[in-house]
Amino acid sequence: MPKNFVSAVVVAAGNSSRMGTDKIFLPLNKIPSIAYTLVAFQKSNFIDEIIIVCKENQKDSLKKILNKYSIDKFKIFASGGKARQESVFSGIDCCKNCRTTHFAIHDAARCLISCKEIDRVVNDAFIYDSSALGTPCKDTIKVLNEQNFVINTPNRDTLWQIQTPQVFEKNLYLKAKTFALKYGLNHTDDCQLIEKLNKPVHIIKGEYSNLKLTTVDDIPVFENILKSRGEVL
Repeated sequence: MPKNFVSAVVVAAGNSSRMGTDKIFLPLNKIPSIAYTLVAFQKSNFIDEIIIVCKENQKDSLKKILNKYSIDKFKIFASGGKARQESVFSGIDCCKNCRTTHFAIHDAARCLISCKEIDRVVNDAFIYDSSALGTPCKDTIKVLNEQNFVINTPNRDTLWQIQTPQVFEKNLYLKAKTFALKYGLNHTDDCQLIEKLNKPVHIIKGEYSNLKLTTVDDIPVFENILKSRGEVL
């Protein structure tokens, strides 16, 4: 049986509107946030190549980071789109390696991801074809109507917060991509594409620390987590 070959698509082309500055270059303990992301994928036992989806004006700075932190799994830059799904598809389209068996799609802003978590979710996708990291919801969730009145309280035991990486068998994801383009679907979560095909997505428990860098209030939280890990690049 041929060896699995995993192409990571790291999506870094967002507008960072809530941060007010390009968050992938935001220093966390004096190190650009995306460096932590890329190093985790570089160290993963299951990642074979890295494709970075970005804007044209980000490439020079990214090249310096790739060189400084010896990210030799990096393969190519893909152009970011207007929406996340368009950006992911751009990264997928730039994956020309015929050996690829799986795509591992990850938001660059989840810079606290660990190589152990990446390995676990990729290995899970080898078994189930579709897998994503997630954590059980700690809070009670309310569904509101347009007037902000509660109309439903879902059972918390069945609710999970979904993270990235999300990992998919290549042919399954390409089929979902074709379906989405045909019917004009636009999702912020890749698992939804697979769900639209009525295919199962397996969720494997991740860490609550796998947060997404979003606002300036996140910075001290992220820095403290990195310090507690003794994270040194």
